[in-house]
Amino acid sequence: MLCILAHLDKEKVSAVQSLEKKLGKTIIAFSCGDIGVSSLREDELAQIRDAEKKLGVALVAVTQA
Repeated sequence: MLCILAHLDKEKVSAVQSLEKKLGKTIIAFSCGDIGVSSLREDELAQIRDAEKKLGVALVAVTQA
């Protein structure tokens, strides 16, 4: 399972903001889903590693389950 920041429409953002004001706390919305790790060729893995170095982030290739 992988969780990422949720993409919320205006109505949902408003609901979260209202709850934040009520509680006096910052709230972060996540969406989770089942995923599998993708098989990569050596050249694909090299491209991902290069992008990680350039971007300063960790990247993971996945497939949706």
